[in-house]
Amino acid sequence: MIEFPEAFVLAEQLNDTIYGKRITNVVTGYSPHKFAWFYGDPENYHNLLTDKTIGKATGYGGLVEIKAEEMVILFGDGVGLRFQSENEKYPAKHQLLLEFNDSSALSASVQMYGGLWCFKEGDFDNPYYKVAKEKPSPLSNEFNQEYFKQLINSPAVQKLSAKALLATEQRIPGLGNGVLQDILNNAKVHPKQKISTLSDPDKDNLYYAIKSTLAEMIALGGRDTERDLFGCLGGYQTKLSKKTVNKPCPVCGSIIKKETYMGGSIYYCEGCQRV
Repeated sequence: MIEFPEAFVLAEQLNDTIYGKRITNVVTGYSPHKFAWFYGDPENYHNLLTDKTIGKATGYGGLVEIKAEEMVILFGDGVGLRFQSENEKYPAKHQLLLEFNDSSALSASVQMYGGLWCFKEGDFDNPYYKVAKEKPSPLSNEFNQEYFKQLINSPAVQKLSAKALLATEQRIPGLGNGVLQDILNNAKVHPKQKISTLSDPDKDNLYYAIKSTLAEMIALGGRDTERDLFGCLGGYQTKLSKKTVNKPCPVCGSIIKKETYMGGSIYYCEGCQRV
């Protein structure tokens, strides 16, 4: 799933591979998918995008935006993006395919669910897209300690758990259930711990863990549980994920646990992260 680090890495790779190319053909719905979400009629994407030149790609939260003159192509967090060079075989299944003037292509395949939206700039009134563009990136200067204190000290979040604070309501766009596991582990905060019980040092640790963990994930090309534009797993080795569950914590030796919580999975170390 595309979260903040993957959106950043994918945008950089797209700028290196398809920037300046002209779209010559667009295919939608090659592999019908019930939970592939389009904007408007996907059959019209060919007319909207053909002969447009690819501009800058940008990651906003867990979204990847590509400019194509006056048009915007936007991918949501459940979409897998792959670049195909000339003569490289396309994936067996895809929901959107962009072919370029140099015979290369970009394919987008929905996993469980995902958005593949094409629209004229300014026409897409989607609250998640709007919030992702408006709120500061967690790695920006605007996302400072004062900003984080206002967020975490708000009366509205005191009854929430640490997971609920970080992964719901788009409080920090792009920070989802995947990346929060290592963030909380680095901060020594349990996913179920209530915000009201955090001390000031706990809150400081959480702030710095958000900054440092996301920066490391990006520097290493994304997480080792997710694939990049070329189908390669990221170089960041997750501490808490499906790859490490039931293995000993490298810090304290406690066994890493997995539980179902808030409609998804949480991973934690009982030794390092106490409720």
